[in-house]
Amino acid sequence: MRLVNQWHMDMVYNWLKLHHTCRLCQGRHRADSPFCPDCMASLPWLERACSRCGMPVQVAGNADCGHCQQLQPWFDRCQALFQYQAPLPHLVQQFKFHARLDILRLLGRIMAAEFARLDPADRPQALLPVPLHGRRLRWRGFNQALELARPIARRLQIPIETKLVRRTRATREQSHLKPIERRRNVKHAFSLQRDIGYRHLVIIDDVVTTAHTVNELSRVLKLAGVERVDIWCLCRAGGH
Repeated sequence: MRLVNQWHMDMVYNWLKLHHTCRLCQGRHRADSPFCPDCMASLPWLERACSRCGMPVQVAGNADCGHCQQLQPWFDRCQALFQYQAPLPHLVQQFKFHARLDILRLLGRIMAAEFARLDPADRPQALLPVPLHGRRLRWRGFNQALELARPIARRLQIPIETKLVRRTRATREQSHLKPIERRRNVKHAFSLQRDIGYRHLVIIDDVVTTAHTVNELSRVLKLAGVERVDIWCLCRAGGH
């Protein structure tokens, strides 16, 4: 009887390894992904974007948007996987404010798989997750940008820099501010902690909306001598 039970347990274990539960529709699927193929296809993938700031645009093409043509950001390129549309806002709220690290890490795996497709020449020397202020880090218990960066670093064999830049001011939550207030909120919010020594860095963030945070961080890096700064983020919302 014990052998039969063990055989049954092994069969169940092997089945579970091959069949995953979709985090959106709760259906079973065989792909090594947090979402089933139908849900993956239905996600709001960002297909048309400004070649500089990554903001969603209506017309396809490899060109800067009007805003970037008038006022170029400090970073060289922002690349996002998704538009900030359903179901992404719900997923982001779950991991950001309800500590759903399982969802966060699964989304990080999707980011890793997608950015692994880039030309090796576009890969940076290191990843820099947007740092949190110590007060917010203690309150939240984790840095969502760092958790997204971990699977990317493993997949691409790129180091993560967590002590290069420090957030020196406890800024207000950007999502609670109007666009005009966001720029002032993050102005002079970051400081270098040591010499950089990198020519190409990628900043990792979860959601980029007005891009003021990543732009201010890019400004600090560029003024310190970094030649190229890119942004890799999970979602890009429309608007400057």
